[in-house]
Amino acid sequence: MDTKIIEIAQRIKALREILEISIEDMANYLNTTPDDYTGYETGAQDFSVTFLQKCATKFGVDVVELLTGENPKLSFFTVTRKGHGIGMSRREGFSYQHMAHNLKGKLAEPFVVVAPFCSEVQEKEIALSTHDGQEIDFVLKGSLKMQLEGHTVILNEGDAIMYNSSHGHGMIAINGQDCEFLAIVIKN
Repeated sequence: MDTKIIEIAQRIKALREILEISIEDMANYLNTTPDDYTGYETGAQDFSVTFLQKCATKFGVDVVELLTGENPKLSFFTVTRKGHGIGMSRREGFSYQHMAHNLKGKLAEPFVVVAPFCSEVQEKEIALSTHDGQEIDFVLKGSLKMQLEGHTVILNEGDAIMYNSSHGHGMIAINGQDCEFLAIVIKN
């Protein structure tokens, strides 16, 4: 088992217990079953970014606190150099780097995301997720096929999309190469 996943799982469990939130209440809030939620809390299941954001919101903490165990300390500005964001690998090989992890009180969560090209998923239905707020995705390299409930949009290098992320959305890299994009999740 990945020690990073176990550490995050332990933080989630500890915060839930400190706040006296039942497993059933968390599962309901996250729109999952108590058994599935327990799998996350024990580290048996990996987390999506959406799952972590929802937990952070419920607990009233910054998502970075779940990832690192540390609370952001800077209140004016922060600089994150290329390749030095807090990294996470989630959902089918997607990798995320949080690009403002040291800034407290953020109104948005900026990530550089790499969506891997996978020929096996090109003709399958794209899995959708939801989270509070809005999101802006700006393609830096490659091409991205976005599914937004009943709508499909193709984004190429330099293209951007902004949407209400409480609606189902998902994406895959297309055209035979990985896609790198900037995802900015804006909180409500």
